[in-house]
Amino acid sequence: MKATKVSKKIKISDLTEFDITRHLKSKRAMTEYLNQVIADGDDAELAAALGHIARAKGMAEISKSSGITREALYKALKPNTKPRFNTVSKVIGALGMRIIVHA
Repeated sequence: MKATKVSKKIKISDLTEFDITRHLKSKRAMTEYLNQVIADGDDAELAAALGHIARAKGMAEISKSSGITREALYKALKPNTKPRFNTVSKVIGALGMRIIVHA
């Protein structure tokens, strides 16, 4: 079989930005993503992951369910932030999830 040479070059600026929220359509995907981030132990990444999941689910819905304003959610769940445990707990509850600790 003859190999085909690719001659067209792609500019980085022509690539679409990766959006993880497009891959978080099921509760299972959301749960697996969040568990992996928690296992990695990066607080700032936890906030970002919760933000991704909340956007995938619908920030307005999470705001209403958690009792936290949309503006406060966007601020607390942006990358490189460290939200309070109370905020994390409310968002996880609004997502229909629970925090479980195993020994």
